[in-house]
Amino acid sequence: MPDRVEPPVLISRLMTFVFATALVVLGALGLTLWQLFPLNRPQVFFLTTQAKPDMEIRLYSMPVKDEKKNVDLYLQSFVKEYIKARNEIVKNPNVMQRKWGNGADGVVSMWSTQDVFSNFVKTAMWDALMYSGATIDMSCTVEFPPMGVVPRKADGLTWTANFSYICANNDGQLPRKEYTIIIELEKEDETAIEWGDRLNNPLGIRVKRYEVESGDGDPLNFE
Repeated sequence: MPDRVEPPVLISRLMTFVFATALVVLGALGLTLWQLFPLNRPQVFFLTTQAKPDMEIRLYSMPVKDEKKNVDLYLQSFVKEYIKARNEIVKNPNVMQRKWGNGADGVVSMWSTQDVFSNFVKTAMWDALMYSGATIDMSCTVEFPPMGVVPRKADGLTWTANFSYICANNDGQLPRKEYTIIIELEKEDETAIEWGDRLNNPLGIRVKRYEVESGDGDPLNFE
């Protein structure tokens, strides 16, 4: 008679197959989580199902007990994004005019106090790029070294930012420049922001001090 697989043996083989499959699935999930682990930059935004153009949002301070590390990461990320928005240049005047203007897409205006934005619009590059018909023959990027943005004071509202400013025009890359900027933030409890600002600045944080500590003046004041 031909050999016959007894039911206990069949069940044992089936369980072995299920167990092996489970190990493969768990391994794949573990690898996926490991790949996602470096994404520790917080993204804070509001969700709603009833958007109203004239609605204002009342903001309160984030809790700082066990979440202090997350708050610091958010503020550090905010400082980096502000420096990039203020200093990086692309060869598209429409993009630059939206980003540097004081309209709905003007993130520099949205993230700055009135005094800081007033000083920003006095820079040479802002004056050159913001008029109608402007052309741009150069581009600039910002690069932060490891630990390039660190708290300057224990309250987490004053930061020191070190970065490299790399520009290039039609003739090639310009000399690399190094800058150190002191940035002080302001965040008042129960801050009111416009509905349209809820995604770009959900916590209502603004820069109230932007001081070039080293680097031969404001990065945007060059010919």
